[in-house]
Order: sequence, then C-alpha cells, then structure tokens
Amino acid sequence: MNRRLALTTFVVDDYDRAIAWFTDALGFHLRQDIDQGGGKRWVVVSPAAEGGAGLLLARASSDVQAARIGDQTGGRVAFFLETDDFQRDHAAMLAAGIEFLEAPREEPYATVAVFRDLYGNTWDLLEPRP
Repeated sequence: MNRRLALTTFVVDDYDRAIAWFTDALGFHLRQDIDQGGGKRWVVVSPAAEGGAGLLLARASSDVQAARIGDQTGGRVAFFLETDDFQRDHAAMLAAGIEFLEAPREEPYATVAVFRDLYGNTWDLLEPRP
C-alpha cells in the first residue's frame, strides 16, 4: 500500500493575499491555482516545488468558517515547518517581517522557534536533530 498525507486545508480570507504571503514571506511554491467558477479556486502551496505535503488554501465561505481563520487549532501550534538549515531560514523569515514569538531554543528533538502566520496561527520552524 502506498499512501501519504497530501494536503491540509488552511482557511483564508482572500486567495491572493494568502498566496502572496506564503510565496513571498515563507518562500513556498504555488503548485496549483485552478479557477473552479463562482469565485472558488483550488489553490495549493507547499515548501517544495514538487512532492511532499501541501496546504490547500480554502477561502472561507461562511461565517462559521471565517471565525476559524487564525485559530484553526484553538491556540495550539498548528503547523510544523521543517528545515535543513534553521539559521538560514530563521534569518530569511525575520527579514521578510515574520513575527517570531520566542528566541530559537534547543530541544532534544530539534532547534525550534514559534512564529505567527499572516492570520495569527502559530507554527514551529524546526531543524530536527540527526
């Protein structure tokens, strides 16, 4: 059996605003942007140009969905961005204006720091230990 986690829904208020943030600030790749009619689009961004898991940017289509923007996990760290060079990516993200909530710290599993995305969701930037 060959299975993998492919996409995670990421609720946004505006497709283009979210695409710009993910591609410009985080350096993600826009893998798909397909018009589905009626103002709906299939938009996928990911850290890698090909392969690996991605985020399906889904514009909120109801008040209930809009209420979840920026709090998709009830205040817990929602996403984990793994890197092979923490210092490089941390510096680039700071230069792009990304808000880190703490200084980098060393944990038994990784070098890690928590940051916020454009909506306020919290993420870990981490470089795993070998």
